[in-house]
Amino acid sequence: MRIYNTMSKKKEEFVPITSGEVKMYVCGPTVYNFFHIGNARTFIIFDTVRRYFEYKGYKVKFIQNFTDIDDRMINKANEDGITIKELGDKFISEYYKDADGLNIERATVNPRATEYIDDIIEFVQELINKGYAYEIDGDVYYSTQKFQDYGKLSGQNLDELKSGVRINVDERKKDPMDFAIWKGKKEGEPSWKSPWGEGRPGWHIECSCMAHDLLGDTIDIHAGGMDLVFPHHENEIAQSEGRTGKTFANYWMHAAYLNVNNKKMSKSLNNFLTARDALKKFDSEVIRLLMLSAHYRTQLNYSIDLLEASKTSLERLYNSLDNLESLKEASNTEKLNDKEVEYIKKLDSYKQKYIEKMDDDFNTADAISIIFDLIKEINVNVNADFSKEALQYAIDLIKDLGTPLGILQKSTKSSLEDEIEELIEKRQEARKNKNFKLADEIRDDLKAKGITLLDTPQGVRWKKA
Repeated sequence: MRIYNTMSKKKEEFVPITSGEVKMYVCGPTVYNFFHIGNARTFIIFDTVRRYFEYKGYKVKFIQNFTDIDDRMINKANEDGITIKELGDKFISEYYKDADGLNIERATVNPRATEYIDDIIEFVQELINKGYAYEIDGDVYYSTQKFQDYGKLSGQNLDELKSGVRINVDERKKDPMDFAIWKGKKEGEPSWKSPWGEGRPGWHIECSCMAHDLLGDTIDIHAGGMDLVFPHHENEIAQSEGRTGKTFANYWMHAAYLNVNNKKMSKSLNNFLTARDALKKFDSEVIRLLMLSAHYRTQLNYSIDLLEASKTSLERLYNSLDNLESLKEASNTEKLNDKEVEYIKKLDSYKQKYIEKMDDDFNTADAISIIFDLIKEINVNVNADFSKEALQYAIDLIKDLGTPLGILQKSTKSSLEDEIEELIEKRQEARKNKNFKLADEIRDDLKAKGITLLDTPQGVRWKKA
């Protein structure tokens, strides 16, 4: 398996620290609001990476943090007239609703920054003791000049970074690139006692601290959105390696940006969209299929038209599964014959191609194409003369390849059938409430789609015209 490492700017063979195990840290959301569709892409991508490792037999310890103390949290809590903790509790709960809705597996641990205050203070003190940090008027800054390799992830040296990045001016700092790892208390802000007076953590220090505590000095993979390369991940490296003297992460993975309607997502452009908004209109598997239709290091466009196309593609996959189920029910043969054994070997070749694509830096776009090639092969060559065992094998294979992607895991009914049965249920409810006009409209709509309803003593049945 090869992974593109942002640190080396090339694909590298993945060699875990411990054989058969993966220690993975992914930067999570700041929990002051619902997460947006760009966040959703990043979360889906690294959920897929985690799933694929598990698919290959690895035991994955997957850590994703919640940032529950920063300027946005403070401002939002003050606006709403609630405490930071109340705000964090609310939007952590909302995060889980949306992440579950997108079929994102729960992390092994979701640590909160405010749960690590004592550890963070200890971390900061060690950096001061080692000469990597200094205190001024209750604030503690990391001295970037002290860390010789600062800029190695973004591929820039300190002079280039100074000229290319807008820096908050604070004349108290020894160097403009120095960053806060502990912030002295200000009016209206929550604070904790520390050796430097009351204050709160800086943003970057929390991830270094939590990764160190939960995964150790060196981890296998650290991941997040491309926007985190600098300064967040650069600063994490400086802090962590300054403290331990060891490599912080062996592989750095970053997901590319998501555009909405071919433009960068922005509230001012009126194209800002939350994951919650998207889930109200489209099924989670439709969204996942779109998000994984491009390689994770490639920018992806998000639009209603593309989601509709994704929905159609997903229906095609489910229709094939549904057809195989129907063939299995109609088959009069139970066990494989010799010809089918050979044919299954041909089907297995698609799995090998799929694995080759996923092993090559998690190329989900090409892996999805392999699934559609498999579907085409099956649709053309598999029929009711096949045994139940052979047909079940084909069903299981399609669903198996969908597992790492988080798709094709629902009932083998197509999403169209689910929609039909939902409309039938609404029609029944309308008839029960004597709303015969609505009931007739639903029946006519289904008829227009080629669906005929049959009212039988056993209940409503339907068939395709």
